[in-house]
Amino acid sequence: MVREELSLLINDYYISNPLMSTQLVIFDIAGTTLLDNNHVATALQSAFSQFHLTISLEVANRVMGYPKPVAISMLLQSQFKQRHEASDPVVQSIHACFLDEMTRFYQTSPELQEKDEATKLFIFLRNQGIKVWLDTGFDRLTTNLIIHRLQWQSHLDGSVTSDEVNQGRPFPDLIYRAMELSHISDAKVVAKVGDTPADLQEGTGAGCGFVIGVTTGATPPSQLATFPHTHLVETLWDIPPILGL
Repeated sequence: MVREELSLLINDYYISNPLMSTQLVIFDIAGTTLLDNNHVATALQSAFSQFHLTISLEVANRVMGYPKPVAISMLLQSQFKQRHEASDPVVQSIHACFLDEMTRFYQTSPELQEKDEATKLFIFLRNQGIKVWLDTGFDRLTTNLIIHRLQWQSHLDGSVTSDEVNQGRPFPDLIYRAMELSHISDAKVVAKVGDTPADLQEGTGAGCGFVIGVTTGATPPSQLATFPHTHLVETLWDIPPILGL
């Protein structure tokens, strides 16, 4: 109850204070702006199976949002009691298989689709003078495949990937990098949008003015609601009114 009241107070403050108008919105990709019917979790499951390790889709979805080598390390520890750093050879081998799966899917699959008319939302926000960035647990190669296939290049101000910062989610490095490249110093004018606990932890850790969870992605709404946030939404088009647009 206290958390809900705090979220309402934060929302009322930023909407009523014009000096704090949002200048930058940072969106996650898979499950947030990209439709993901367990495509990423299935690729992760398949990568593990190539090493005779079995994980369920439910378990795979628990680590969505994290840099994928970190996610693999987490799964090896939680499911198989194997302790490996993200840089260890076994983690890198599983990650390479995962990347192969994802590359094939994002290069050729007709199932690759944006979510909630994301392109139109990007255009709308930029027409309001708001910068639009993507951040992700994917690497740069995978991210570029998605951006180019969906023809998002001209509708984004930029993107930052987990292999371009020291620490990916749930740490705030991705957001800080996007802010730096956007010449924004105050996280209060930044909105972070994502569908995983790691997204919400990232936005909260960065001190973003809005931390918005999307409940139609990888994480069940009841679980997502237990992590710090200012808002939860079902569709991307619930976001403009939150920003006072």
